[in-house]
Amino acid sequence: MTTDSEGKIPFKVGGETYYTWYKIFGDLKTSTKRPIVALHGGPGMSHHYMLPNQLLYHKAGIPVILYDQIGNGASSHRPDAPKDFWVPALFMDELDNLTAALDIQHDFDLLGQSWGGMLAAEYAASRAPSGLKRLIISNSPASIALCTAGMDALLAKFPPEFVALIRKHEAEGTTDAQGYQDAAMEFYKKHTCTVSPWPLELRQSFGEFAKDPTVYHTMLGPSEFTTTGTLKEWDITGIVDRIACPTLLISAPLDEVQEPAVRPFFLKIPRVKWVELQNSTHLAQFEEPEKYFKVILDFLEGTEVE
Repeated sequence: MTTDSEGKIPFKVGGETYYTWYKIFGDLKTSTKRPIVALHGGPGMSHHYMLPNQLLYHKAGIPVILYDQIGNGASSHRPDAPKDFWVPALFMDELDNLTAALDIQHDFDLLGQSWGGMLAAEYAASRAPSGLKRLIISNSPASIALCTAGMDALLAKFPPEFVALIRKHEAEGTTDAQGYQDAAMEFYKKHTCTVSPWPLELRQSFGEFAKDPTVYHTMLGPSEFTTTGTLKEWDITGIVDRIACPTLLISAPLDEVQEPAVRPFFLKIPRVKWVELQNSTHLAQFEEPEKYFKVILDFLEGTEVE
């Protein structure tokens, strides 16, 4: 693979073939550094907002692999799929398929952000891939119930009429209404990304989501703080102790994913380090990039949690 290459990898599900779009910063064949695969969030976003992670290559020579998960961005879409199509196992299978196709399955690191961190953590815990050497879980909960409780606590700090408007739309099933969408955006501006205006890469990911919100609405629901989809009962607190590789947790005090939702990772993963970035919310790669990438590079190139 040459520097900054991209392509599509066939991904078979049942009797159908789909395609996973990927982009590589660096050369997998000639690099002496272990590659890192970055898993975007949502579920239902795209790789665009993860583009700042290419700095790991430009600054330290670490090959970085970004990709759009199936149903998102430039990968195959399936808006007509039944709800039970969109489950974590599908995306874990896709990740296995990606690492095998790129021939890195025996030696790679993972960086998962938000839903991507949930996926990466479940993958590491349930599949125990021997080739996974280091894991970064950034801004991710260990269970949806814990995440929802934290977001409810954040919502409670908004004016009562703001919360009442949100709950009214949810109760009436009118979450497509502009009033609900505007309220959700106010929450996001305070607890998802505080940079104003939002960076182009983040707006690109939201644009891709808007073109086809199937995955997000099916798995999550109408917004970040209300989960009604197939992930509603998602909880891996009982298996995270199976994560064998050194693990880095990244969060922030005003992150939409609050501390209690992250804590099970810290308490149960055998080799773990937890860093809270004080001047960020959910997207430190935009809000506090210098500190964010220093923490990641120190972890990837260090031995402190071995």
